[in-house]
Amino acid sequence: MHEFALAQAVVDAALQTADQAGIRRIVRITVRIGELQQIERDCFAFALNEVLPTTEPRLVDVAIAIETEAARFRCRPCAHAFALPDVQPLEGDSEAEAIHFIPELAHAFIRCPRCQSPDFEVLAGRGVILQSLEGDQ
Repeated sequence: MHEFALAQAVVDAALQTADQAGIRRIVRITVRIGELQQIERDCFAFALNEVLPTTEPRLVDVAIAIETEAARFRCRPCAHAFALPDVQPLEGDSEAEAIHFIPELAHAFIRCPRCQSPDFEVLAGRGVILQSLEGDQ
């Protein structure tokens, strides 16, 4: 389950950001998950809580918020902007799973709803991002 690796990366990035900003105690971490990542929020939240180091004083009583960023696309041939609800549903779990591990595979399964081209730009909805960090200095 790579959610644990992603969660550990978020915690590591939060601690590194806190070091750079001179934050002594992290109060809140906000993480943004791109819709194309197809990550189960509850599973990711569980993983985040599990990888939090219990001996790290900067993370005592930290609140973690998880936001989802909707996937948005723009067709290169016709310039039509669209979102996942605008396209044909993915056929089965295998397509969603493939996009989960390699978001670039979206081009193999998604077509522009206007012109049916697979040539589109992903404008939003990729990755796992440390959106913000709040703390005491």
